[in-house]
Amino acid sequence: MIGIRGKAGDLQQLGNAIEQRRKVARAIFDDAVARAHPSSWLAGHLPAPPPSGRLILLAAGKAAGSMTALAEAHYLDTVGLAPTRLLGHAVARHGYETTTRHIPMVAAGHPVPDEGSIASATRALELARAATADDLVLVLLSGGGSANWVAPAGTLALAEKQTVNKALLRSGAPIGEMNIVRKRLSRIKGGRLALAAAPARLLTIAVSDVPHDDPAAIASGPTVPDPSTMADARAIVARYGLKLPPAAEALLADDASETPKPGHPAFTNSEYRIVARPADAIAAAVAAARAAGYEPIDLGPDLEGEAREVAQAQARQALALKSEGRRAALISGGELTVTIAGKGRGGPNQEFALALAIALAGEPGIIALVGDTDGTDGGGGEASDPAGAIIDETTLPRARALGLDPAQSLRDNDSTGFFEGLGDLLRTGPTLTNVNDCRVILIDPTPAAP
Repeated sequence: MIGIRGKAGDLQQLGNAIEQRRKVARAIFDDAVARAHPSSWLAGHLPAPPPSGRLILLAAGKAAGSMTALAEAHYLDTVGLAPTRLLGHAVARHGYETTTRHIPMVAAGHPVPDEGSIASATRALELARAATADDLVLVLLSGGGSANWVAPAGTLALAEKQTVNKALLRSGAPIGEMNIVRKRLSRIKGGRLALAAAPARLLTIAVSDVPHDDPAAIASGPTVPDPSTMADARAIVARYGLKLPPAAEALLADDASETPKPGHPAFTNSEYRIVARPADAIAAAVAAARAAGYEPIDLGPDLEGEAREVAQAQARQALALKSEGRRAALISGGELTVTIAGKGRGGPNQEFALALAIALAGEPGIIALVGDTDGTDGGGGEASDPAGAIIDETTLPRARALGLDPAQSLRDNDSTGFFEGLGDLLRTGPTLTNVNDCRVILIDPTPAAP
């Protein structure tokens, strides 16, 4: 391996061992993603169509394409529903669309919304308002829906909404806090899609991408009552020192922008089911690690915090396990944050991997693969953005050989540039699901080579 000295035979054996462990880590991650894909669970949760009236299917988020295509096949082929009784609209981030037979499928911006986001939210609200008491409105919801369904309230323009999104993304605020602010600036988020659909029966089938699976946080909760308050939103803006456009400030200053609360009659005929969770993916990863001969240490699906700080804590855990002679796998999920101070490229998973490599300092026998189950980690909003990164004991020596400075890359938030130079970006492409991150750290105390 580059940057490591030794006999040729020993180097080859070491390289083979590292490559094999990388493959194991990738297989564990792939099992987690497969468990989260709608093809594993959606059919068993789809409701019967209404006795009369129409089934109005509205889908948004990174899993919208796969969920819509599966739902179409179920209703048109398995159930035999007349096409005239099935209508709707589906939207996913650019590159996450799928070919659908009947329901129109379009793409919109993520994480920063675009005109497609506004057009899709407008169409969803139109279809919801047209629903009658004889109809069933079926909402297939997944992470990314906040950016895919954008209906600015008041006089807020798209450019101003984009400014708000960028400020929130750069702030380091957890996704739940971002969504509390977004709800006050929207005509569809925070339960307002449910208001539009009443009095029709409303069923939401959701893929959770948020810690603790809070329905009010998934895609900013368009179909559920919102327990957060206007005071919460104002406090978040103040806490992070956010500079918002005047139109956004006006909405946050106006109590009329408050969202519908629990007990509102619009939710009387509404049901919400979370059918895929981060915990499901982490459980699959734990099972795969055990099958590969590792002692799984499940740190849970809901980790939050600054990516580099969580990485340092997990590096200490990994080193402690190795010192105890345990062949173990540290598995964790959740959604970490990055407070952006530099001008580089990256995302929470890549920053975690870079900080972890620095903290491990080339410790032999430890490999980590960290990625977002949706297939993209930060980046510029392109479907080709990396999902995460992989590190091993050769990461720092190879970086030095290439003239890369890991500490400087971390200071500049340029984890993508760092791992791109090493060829160690995790690239999965769009996975058409989204249950948050999956971090796999494999610890092998036995030397890989004599």
